[in-house]
Amino acid sequence: MTNPNPQSGSPDKEPASEAQAAQNALGNTERAELATEPDRSKPGPEPKPSLGRLFLDNLWAANTFTVTLMSLVLAIVVGAVLMIISDPAVLSTYSYITSRPSDAINSSWTLVSEAYANLFKGSIFDPEAFAAWLNGTGGWQAVLAPISETLTYAAPLVFTGLSVALAFRGGLFNIGAQGQATIGVIMAALAGFLLPLPPGLHLLVAVLAGALGGAIWGFIPGILKARAGAHEVINTIMLNYVATYFLTWLIVQNGVQDPTRTDAISKAVDSSAQLPRLLGDNLRVHAGIVLAVLATWAVAWLLNRSTLGFELRAVGANPDAARTAGISVTRTYILIMVFAGILAGLGGSNMVLGSTASALTPLVVAQIGFDGILVALLGRVKPWGVLLAALLFGALQAGGNRMQSYSGISLELVTVLQALIVIFIAAPALVKAIFQLRAARAARLQTSLAKGW
Repeated sequence: MTNPNPQSGSPDKEPASEAQAAQNALGNTERAELATEPDRSKPGPEPKPSLGRLFLDNLWAANTFTVTLMSLVLAIVVGAVLMIISDPAVLSTYSYITSRPSDAINSSWTLVSEAYANLFKGSIFDPEAFAAWLNGTGGWQAVLAPISETLTYAAPLVFTGLSVALAFRGGLFNIGAQGQATIGVIMAALAGFLLPLPPGLHLLVAVLAGALGGAIWGFIPGILKARAGAHEVINTIMLNYVATYFLTWLIVQNGVQDPTRTDAISKAVDSSAQLPRLLGDNLRVHAGIVLAVLATWAVAWLLNRSTLGFELRAVGANPDAARTAGISVTRTYILIMVFAGILAGLGGSNMVLGSTASALTPLVVAQIGFDGILVALLGRVKPWGVLLAALLFGALQAGGNRMQSYSGISLELVTVLQALIVIFIAAPALVKAIFQLRAARAARLQTSLAKGW
């Protein structure tokens, strides 16, 4: 007997309605999808995420790059607020902000944007100078002038930053980079105007004299730390004062002071002992930046590729375990401070053999030793990180000069920006809380910071 209803599964049942047919089709689809999905209850290799997914997952994580970038953003924002509250004309517009808010917003934006634009033009690139060079009304020197100033300011900071970073990796906090740079600049200058030598040899001797001066000033706290257990922080701070007052006394001595001057200034360093300028006499950048890059590579090789670097890092991580393993902690402490002194001395010699100054004055070293501490912390006491941090600080210094001249912003604000950047980088938990970064990666970053970066 034939089935009178071919769509029915059984001759004894009623034909299925359209709603029931759709429900059955949906159930079959769901069962098919479940059958194709992997059974996660069974052990097996997990599918690898795509490269794009990894990038998105780590973009907002509290890794080193993100924390550094967000620290720069925070410092720029806080710096903008300081500019606004320190300008009486702009601040007065906030007294009637409820009636005319556009005045406060426009004046604040004009002040901050102009200041940061001049900071950029004075340190990296000036579009107006580039346009003048293209149409023939200006020279190429004006185009490269911002980069030249940045590299000039950055060169000595690389050396002092490496000095602090190298000592820190060995477990020592070298606060004495300022004093070591001061002795380095004294020795380099004395060799520069007291020794009558031919040009090439004269420069080499002057640079080596600066390194020797820094090495001597680093050896003193190193031997005191190794032999007597005297804390290097106290020793190096005291030696900073000794070096500063020694420089002040030396400048006014016969044979050192410029005989044509009555103020505290020494004779000028001979041109044969000056570091050559890289882009001509109209731009200040000199070969010191090349030496700084070579020193960065040398310190990186020393720390990561040499036996001495391994011993240095072992002593810095755990001096007791290093001593048990047969490493001479006493010898390592002395070598650390001597190498740190050499680097700081080279930074000091850059101040008088380069284009910053050509004679000794009480302020010839400026604050490169103390700024080197900030550079080392910002670079996370890693050689190439120190180089990048020095370039950033050099750019802030070079751009700050133009910002002060063109926008009327105090140069001290640049120092505030530098301090804010270091504060935010040294407090990753604060950056994480403000920007809601991923906690897991932030915890890993805090662990690395606790271990010495």
